[in-house]
Amino acid sequence: MNHKSATNHLQNETSPYLLQHKDNPVDWYPWCDAALQKARAENKPILLSIGYSACHWCHVMAHESFEDHQTAALMNAHFINIKVDREERPDLDKIYQTTHSLLTQRAGGWPLTVFLTPDEQMPIFAGTYFPDEPRHGMPAFSAILLRIAEAFKNNKESIRQQNVAIRDVFHKITVQNDDTTDKLSAMPIDIAKNQLKKNFDAEYGGFGSAPKFPHPSHIEFALKQWAHSRDQHNEDFDMLNTALFTLTKMAEGGIFDQLAGGFSRYSVDNKWQIPHFEKMLYDNGPLLTMYAQAYNIVEKNLFKDTALDTGNWVMREMQATHGGYYSSLDADSENSEGKFYVWDSREIKQHIDHDDYLYFAEYFGLNLPANFEGSSWNLFKACPLKAVADKYDIDIHALKKRLNKNRQHLLHIRNQRIRPGTDDKILTSWNALMIKGMSVAGRVFDEPAFIQSAQRALDFISTQLWCNKTLYATHKDGKTQLAAYLDDYAFLLDATLEVLQTKWQASTLDFAIELAEQLLNDFEDTENGGFYFTGHHHETLILRQKNYADDAMPSGNGIAAIALLKLGHLLSNTRYIKAAERCLKAAFNSMQQSPLAHSTLLQALDLYLCQEIKTVIIRGDEQLALSWQSKINTTYLPHVQLFYIPPDTALPAALSEKKNQHKTCAYLCHGSRCLAPLFSLQELISQL
Repeated sequence: MNHKSATNHLQNETSPYLLQHKDNPVDWYPWCDAALQKARAENKPILLSIGYSACHWCHVMAHESFEDHQTAALMNAHFINIKVDREERPDLDKIYQTTHSLLTQRAGGWPLTVFLTPDEQMPIFAGTYFPDEPRHGMPAFSAILLRIAEAFKNNKESIRQQNVAIRDVFHKITVQNDDTTDKLSAMPIDIAKNQLKKNFDAEYGGFGSAPKFPHPSHIEFALKQWAHSRDQHNEDFDMLNTALFTLTKMAEGGIFDQLAGGFSRYSVDNKWQIPHFEKMLYDNGPLLTMYAQAYNIVEKNLFKDTALDTGNWVMREMQATHGGYYSSLDADSENSEGKFYVWDSREIKQHIDHDDYLYFAEYFGLNLPANFEGSSWNLFKACPLKAVADKYDIDIHALKKRLNKNRQHLLHIRNQRIRPGTDDKILTSWNALMIKGMSVAGRVFDEPAFIQSAQRALDFISTQLWCNKTLYATHKDGKTQLAAYLDDYAFLLDATLEVLQTKWQASTLDFAIELAEQLLNDFEDTENGGFYFTGHHHETLILRQKNYADDAMPSGNGIAAIALLKLGHLLSNTRYIKAAERCLKAAFNSMQQSPLAHSTLLQALDLYLCQEIKTVIIRGDEQLALSWQSKINTTYLPHVQLFYIPPDTALPAALSEKKNQHKTCAYLCHGSRCLAPLFSLQELISQL
């Protein structure tokens, strides 16, 4: 058989995921005008395949089908084939995940496989992974190809009627998104608290059953609700426990890399022991924030160690020399999921002396039955440190020191294995989540390296992905591309405000203001409120969405509302505050329908309803001011934003009244009400 020569239309792309497919015999195109025009000209349906580089089942489908010449021949004969990296094009992914849910009445996932009409890119059929042969009740992918090709040829009227129905649903989604209210209340917050308590797994932590995801937005919501109840002198300890117990169990579990640090995407079991081994930047940024803030509530060494290990892993393995953070580590190595991470107990015995092995095995579960595929161990904290120390009559501090020494030794051994692939593209939104995490952890633990890491990443974004007042979504191999989405602007604005609290620079404030202005100019629905996921000048697609619910990442609308409220109060800018208010009113009906799915927007709603934003600006002697700042940073105060502005700093008009006095002082504003300057740390703490 004469096969088409390898190399398709993906060879000039920068996405590591697309480049994984450049040598497939499938005649892949990226999403581009040339592919869409070819589909129209040849009247061929489009086969749209969406995935990402760290996706295990994407790899499986690629090996089974896209590398198979017979399957590729069917694809090339009947379809125009388009491959999309969902991390670069979340706009396309969100739209076609929605259509998948409409067509199948099931949640989607990756790989996402959608067949589209050539003229309007409307869905004909959708699914996720399809096997190369009939398995587990699923048809073979080749059979799907032939059936769709036949349906497109012979059932055009049915397809047309289906598309009319889908457009009707799109219209209802749009109308629902435009349904605003003038009355905001705390009712969805109260419902969400009850839902969270009901979904909480009191035995193993987390929410719901396996597969278990970290859900940092739920954890953050719980911590803030506890803090709110604390401030009202009516502490909701159930809310606090759901968050802290979940963070404890995840840190002890195998979802956390016990040698290198960092969290995997999710756990396949209820106990957090066995993860899906891919590590995503967008999980680890918010979780770093959560562990640092949890330590401020309960000074638990587990929380501190977990945060420090995660931050150090990020700097060591996920930060480029130019400052930006990489996107992910693959789940697979050597075509096997988890192979890089799991152990044979005999291998560990070879590298640790006898006594240390006893401690190590007890602590990390090696004395228990193999927990990964029946023959290997994925390390987790199986026994409390004190229990191990008591059993072997060893000082607990000495034990911890010996365990850490052996952890580092085994990490060195593990690093000699064939490593999982790194997706080294720089995504603005994901970088922003990690910049925030590094800034928060840097302040809480007084870690200058974390603070410097965050600043380097922000500097890279602001110089390489911000051009002519326009933000871009991705950077790879010196190439910056794709106009930014709502999440890019919102997350980066939020992160920039965190960096400002770590170190005040006029240029950082200017950048925050420019981001806020572009966010409003390019994304706000000025008629109905809220923010579209794509900008006003974005490519026209079959649906323009305003996404209110959280998904794997926090809601862009929710983070935008929070950041605009904070910046608005910092600068006394009512335009920003009113935009956040309009967003909340636009999203309120959606919040009422499924409260817990809107954890981030509920945090914004709580911030708005309670007028809880407290803005503190410290002026005066740097050494004394920083000691005040450091002291306050050891307390969990989620609604306080605290800035030290050095002397001789040029300030915008809104801040010009916050002058240096004859001695160090703090200006405290509660919402729009400001107090007289406070001249002692004790006064400031009592007011907070």
